[in-house]
Amino acid sequence: MTNQVAIKAHTQPGDELICSDSAHIFIYEGGGIASNSGVQARCLPGDEGGRITAAQVESAINPDDIHLPRSTLVCLENTTNKPGGAIYSLKSMQAIFKVARANGLQCHLDGARLFNAMVASGHTFPSEPSSDSSHQPIANGHVAEENEQGCSYGPLEVGACFDSISICLSKGLGCPVGSLLLGTHDFIARARRIRKAMGGGMRQAGFLAAAGLFALKYNVNRLACDHARAKQLGAALASLDRSRFITKIKPFTTNIVVFELGEDFDGQAMKEALAARGILVSSFGKRLMRFVTHLDVTDYQIADATQALREVQQDMMSR
Repeated sequence: MTNQVAIKAHTQPGDELICSDSAHIFIYEGGGIASNSGVQARCLPGDEGGRITAAQVESAINPDDIHLPRSTLVCLENTTNKPGGAIYSLKSMQAIFKVARANGLQCHLDGARLFNAMVASGHTFPSEPSSDSSHQPIANGHVAEENEQGCSYGPLEVGACFDSISICLSKGLGCPVGSLLLGTHDFIARARRIRKAMGGGMRQAGFLAAAGLFALKYNVNRLACDHARAKQLGAALASLDRSRFITKIKPFTTNIVVFELGEDFDGQAMKEALAARGILVSSFGKRLMRFVTHLDVTDYQIADATQALREVQQDMMSR
């Protein structure tokens, strides 16, 4: 709901927003851009990681012409979802924000996995050790890698690039439910009214907020462990047959591993075969598959998943 509330708060019916053609707000939010806000989307082709550039954004901004919708909002996604958990560099976000500002557009970030992006960029958050050992990093010696520009970034740097940011607490951070929408005082005042009208009001929300506070305090730096385990899964996939069975593994830097099966194999059959071995995988269509690591996934389970992949490959290729 945070993304949809933000879009409605930033726009008027008949406006146009600019986003990647793989953006979650465009593909996976039930047509909410149109049905909630009366806004249309100008979708730009992203790179292999689903990222768009400042040059693309600038070329997509409509001139002031009564025949054209008003370009009013740029929406980015960091990390990306469907394209495989890629992160934007700070330089790219700054450049897009500069173009948007120069043309009078607002910028919104779908930061459902923003903390994954910041940790992957090399940023370290201050935290207090948890008394519960299950919340401690247990991957072997993983150190967050810098992004391709070699520039880490944290909340202050990201916040300077956007007018609003949505953050999910129930993905890598491990909360049972919950998201945050960040913005100026006036923006949040508008957003609260919109949230209420959309049915998003809640009573006794403090119980859920307590889980969010715990996650923000203890579960951020440990995201590097999820990234390390995703790399182990990627390595396991890379060790399988690459000519027929696994034909493509998308580049990944965070906790999402997206891969494609060969044309002779069916994703649903693979899902069922892995599920029978206690391993869950999601799919995008018939052959595109996705693994996601999180704080409930252990090193032992990664080993189990690796063995399960080998067994499933053997079974499916022998048919």
